[in-house]
Amino acid sequence: MSYEAKLMQMKKLVKKKAPLPLENQPDREHVIPPSPSYEDRWLSAGLVKEENEYGSVYKRVINYKPGYEHGNYELASLLHTVERWGKAKEDHPLAPDFKRPLVFFDTETTGLKGAGTLIFLMGFIEYTDTSFTLTQYVLPGPDHEAAFLYATNLWKYPMSVVMYNGKSFDMPQVQTRWTMNRNTLPPLLKHTEIDLLHGSKRIWKNEMDTFKLTAVEEEQLGFFREGDIPGYMAPIIYQDAVKNGRAEMLMKVLLHNEWDILSLVTLYIRTTDMLLLDSTEASSNADTNIGKWFTDLKSYDRSKEILSRVISEYGNDEPRAHYHIGFILKRDAHYSKAVDSFTIAANGLSGREKIIAYEELAKLYEHKMKELQSALKWTKNARELLEEGTDISERFKKRMRNNFEHREMRLMKKLFPGQAQ
Repeated sequence: MSYEAKLMQMKKLVKKKAPLPLENQPDREHVIPPSPSYEDRWLSAGLVKEENEYGSVYKRVINYKPGYEHGNYELASLLHTVERWGKAKEDHPLAPDFKRPLVFFDTETTGLKGAGTLIFLMGFIEYTDTSFTLTQYVLPGPDHEAAFLYATNLWKYPMSVVMYNGKSFDMPQVQTRWTMNRNTLPPLLKHTEIDLLHGSKRIWKNEMDTFKLTAVEEEQLGFFREGDIPGYMAPIIYQDAVKNGRAEMLMKVLLHNEWDILSLVTLYIRTTDMLLLDSTEASSNADTNIGKWFTDLKSYDRSKEILSRVISEYGNDEPRAHYHIGFILKRDAHYSKAVDSFTIAANGLSGREKIIAYEELAKLYEHKMKELQSALKWTKNARELLEEGTDISERFKKRMRNNFEHREMRLMKKLFPGQAQ
């Protein structure tokens, strides 16, 4: 027998049937678990049972009238908020997708990470022209997880989902749990994700020490929690409610989640007002941050409008506004005005931004104003400042030092051609 024939014979002996791809495997029959033994205690505490083809889930539903106040805001103001986004037609991370229903969403979990972490509470607020409805779904136990996830309708239609740190935590947790039940549930849809934590950091940077939701509530929304449980207690209370059936403290976890979601609604109102209404009361720092945000989104006209308003009201007392508008003026070829703005910034700022303002002045004087002596002056001043700066990273110092050294050499050659450097 030839060598090739022997190889073929061996391949026949070791060849195995390849397993079917996951999507082609037959669905495993889902066994509906029985209701938990503590069901009556949960129902008497105020929860309502809902059954679906995967098992049981318990829920709490609250309807709020439009005039309901949470902190300084009525929920009804959300309707004007959505209307403003529609009129503004801004391509912005906080803008809703008008093709999808707007939903405010928060979760409570048994841990912070890991495949063993369960979501045990999911809450949603949806609005209509007449009322706002909060629906909270509670997981009765791991056996009912498929029923719990299915009840949320996150598989049914795409939504605009407003969250707080949801892009980094809530939605990844939902995706993980859905993956664990992928052979049972319909696929999880892709939703529009609006994260108010990111928005809060962009707006109140340099103004707030912490961006915990409770801090934002107190400082920006006028809402103060009384009788709230600490967040870290929620998993412990839930585990006790599942183990021993005690639902009294579990209802406090639901109240904690309810306040979280109501704050999402009012924070969305607050941030939208600041982004789209020129008359909204805000600090010069917050308005400057908003102007910078629109610059980063390449909405230069809107950015210039906001920063110009800050400068008109605060003058040189808000040098960061001059700093950020300087880049827009340079982009629009208003070089003389850009020089004025960067000069104010250079004299009023410190650290990294001050160094960059010096660099921009050196660039403008060299390439646009054709004033080489002024360009050299700002370059030398920047090099001295780099050596003095203590609040600047060494990596930034090294990069900028090289830039200014090369610029100084080039300027010296232009100013004194033929001389030894």
